[in-house]
Amino acid sequence: MNEMSSPPKQKQDRVPGRLQPMSPKPDHGEQSYKGHGRLDGKAAIITGGDSGIGRAVAIAFAREGADVLIAYLDEREDAEDTARLVREAGRRAECVSGDLADPKHCRALVEQAAKTFGHIDVIVNNAAHQSTHEKLEEVTDEEWDRTFDVNIGAMFRITKAALPHMREGGAIINTASINADTPKPSLVAYAATKAAIQNFTGSLAQLLAERGIRVNCVAPGPIWTPLIPSTMPEEEVESFGQSVPMKRPGQPKELAPVYVMLASDEASYVSGATVAVTGGKPLI
Repeated sequence: MNEMSSPPKQKQDRVPGRLQPMSPKPDHGEQSYKGHGRLDGKAAIITGGDSGIGRAVAIAFAREGADVLIAYLDEREDAEDTARLVREAGRRAECVSGDLADPKHCRALVEQAAKTFGHIDVIVNNAAHQSTHEKLEEVTDEEWDRTFDVNIGAMFRITKAALPHMREGGAIINTASINADTPKPSLVAYAATKAAIQNFTGSLAQLLAERGIRVNCVAPGPIWTPLIPSTMPEEEVESFGQSVPMKRPGQPKELAPVYVMLASDEASYVSGATVAVTGGKPLI
């Protein structure tokens, strides 16, 4: 899809969506990503690691030498396929399903990672919930609360639970969005959480500096993932990516190298940063 201006009309009925029905299939770097040992010996938690950006990051991390816990909601087929690719790279993969809106589940998946790997070096807080609404009156209390619980509440709870298991040199990478700076009106709840994530990242980077743990966030623009056809109207899917200067959606594989860099020791002086991957559209 790198050479394609936009995807065809399509709609999925379940959120956060599935990889298999997508047309065209996103490129997560399955055939192209080559590792160079930049994360040798590290262990990572990746939320939303079954598909989309999380899947691309899991593949890249494994090929760079990291073991990976893949946290996902309920799309087991996608999660197990991602785990297969991690294992084919010679690394350990653990799949943990459950709802990140549940505080107990957030803590449980961290404990599972610590038990399986013995330590936690990298957290990628990537899972997200979104829903499109043209009027504020359409956003229910339940929808608002769920968006905040999944997108920012889980980030707080997972990070807090993981800190006792993290060592100096650890890294936390949060997935924000271009919507933090240029919010889309139909994504009012989602955009608000992404701004909160950016702010949380800046505060946490300062809090954890004395422990030697770095905190950064990545701000993607329009990226072709299952969340798009499962949460947007068909006509918006058809024009997805046209609003940025490159006039196309990004592929998940085009974000993975940024996460690798931020997770690696090469980024030892990078903390509190927001890295834009937006197809040419600048952050404000």
